[in-house]
Amino acid sequence: MTPAVGTDYNLPALPISQRIAFMITGIGFLCHTTALGIQLQSGIPFNSMQEAISFFSWAIVFIFFWVELKYRIYVMGSLVLPMAFLSLISVATLPLENHPVDKTLKGTLLGIHTTLSVLGIVAFAIAAVVGIMYLVQEKSLKSKQFGPLYYKLPALGLLDQWNKTALFWGIPLLTLGIISGAFWSQYALGFFWSNSPKQLLAISAWFFYLIVLQGRITSGWRARRAALLSIIGFMGIIFIFTTLA
Repeated sequence: MTPAVGTDYNLPALPISQRIAFMITGIGFLCHTTALGIQLQSGIPFNSMQEAISFFSWAIVFIFFWVELKYRIYVMGSLVLPMAFLSLISVATLPLENHPVDKTLKGTLLGIHTTLSVLGIVAFAIAAVVGIMYLVQEKSLKSKQFGPLYYKLPALGLLDQWNKTALFWGIPLLTLGIISGAFWSQYALGFFWSNSPKQLLAISAWFFYLIVLQGRITSGWRARRAALLSIIGFMGIIFIFTTLA
């Protein structure tokens, strides 16, 4: 009989090394939260690529803590935390202003656009992480090799639901981010659309995820296909923002 997965959250206490790592991560998250709070007091946040990436890192760690404290899915940290760490490293290596924006062009609309867009990308990042976990768990079930990792991962049904929920949040957030960005462009630059490569690729990513979500809702796509496409889509987003940022 196949062992039950993801149904018992009364897990034994974490090893001391993992508890220390969890505490260190928590301290870093509190420091990051404090820094963002100070930034909010000084004006509209996320007006530069560095600030947007920093917010992405904070938001994805926040989701990690929420999932871990609610579901005790400790293995999720092995995927989420390296992503957040690499994001912060990229912030440190970027020039002080990657693409300087005149102060007169910075404002509430730009902050709203960036915040909504980053939150949408966070949702897609979670969908990709959950997709990886789904594929790993599915492989264990098909091969009937139930190693330690199998018992640390949630059930396939729960992972599939998380993937679907992440897509449901990601599409509206990115849509609002694109719309608010168009209004900011019209207000600050005099046009809604510039046909720049970054904008074209961003719209392409939006259409890609819209097709994935529609496939899940109306076409009954299997969870495995959605998991694969979530991973591919997020890799595309990484390409857009690392190559054309």
